[in-house]
Amino acid sequence: MFQKRIVPIVLLVFLGLLATGCTLDPRSMPEVSPDNGFWDKYFVYPLYVSLDWFAELFFNDYGLAILAVTIIIRLLILPLTIKQLKSSKAMQALQPEMQKLQKKYKDNQQKLQEEMMKLFQKHNVNPMSGCLPILVQMPILIAFYQAIMRNDHIREASFLWLQLGSPDQFYILPLVAALTTYLQQKMIGANMNPQMKMMMTIMPAMIFFIALTLPSALSLYWVYGNVFSIVQSYFLRDMYRVNKEGTAK
Repeated sequence: MFQKRIVPIVLLVFLGLLATGCTLDPRSMPEVSPDNGFWDKYFVYPLYVSLDWFAELFFNDYGLAILAVTIIIRLLILPLTIKQLKSSKAMQALQPEMQKLQKKYKDNQQKLQEEMMKLFQKHNVNPMSGCLPILVQMPILIAFYQAIMRNDHIREASFLWLQLGSPDQFYILPLVAALTTYLQQKMIGANMNPQMKMMMTIMPAMIFFIALTLPSALSLYWVYGNVFSIVQSYFLRDMYRVNKEGTAK
C-alpha cells in the first residue's frame, strides 16, 4: 500500500528535477570542482573524475567509462537492492492478510492504517524500505546528468552510433531504455498487485519519451543499469522466494 503510493510520487519528483536540470545551459554552469559546495563536492565531482579516469583507462572511450561507473554504482547500492527485494517478497507474503484487513476495515481508514502497522510490526516488515534504491538513485541520476553535460570531453565523444552529448537521432537508445525498463520491472515484479502492474506499463513509456530528449550518455547509463538489474534479478530470483505457506524465505 505504502509502496504503491510512494513510487509514482518519487518518479514524478525525479522527472520534475530532471526536467529542471535539462533546461540549464551547461556552458552557463561553473566548472566542476569540489570547491563549489556540497552538491559538487560529494555528488557531481566524484562522478566527473571517475568518468574521465575510466575513459583514459579505456583509450578515451566514454561509453565504456559510463559502463564501468554504472557497475560500481550498482555494486555500492546492491545491499539496498537486496533489502528492497526482501521487503518486496515479504510484502507479497502478507498480501492475503492485508486484503482481509482492507475488507474488514474498508469503512474505517484510520483503523485500517493502525491494523496495517501492527501487521508490519508483527512480521518485522518496513513497507518503505523497498523505495530506498529509488530514492538513492534520484540524486545520482541528476548528478550524472550534470557530470556529463559539464564535461566537454563527454559531450563531444561518440560511442557506437551515438553522440554522447546529444539524444539518439535514430531513437534506438530510447527504445532500448524502455524495453530494458520493462524487462527489469517484469523480473522483479511478477507478483505485483494491479496498480503496480499498471506502473510497470506506464514507466517504460515515460522513460522512452524522456530518453528522446536526454543526452545519449545519460540514457546509456540507464540502459546499463537496467541490464545490471536484469542479470542481478536472475541470480537473486530464489533468494527470497515466497513459499506455499505465504512466507518469504
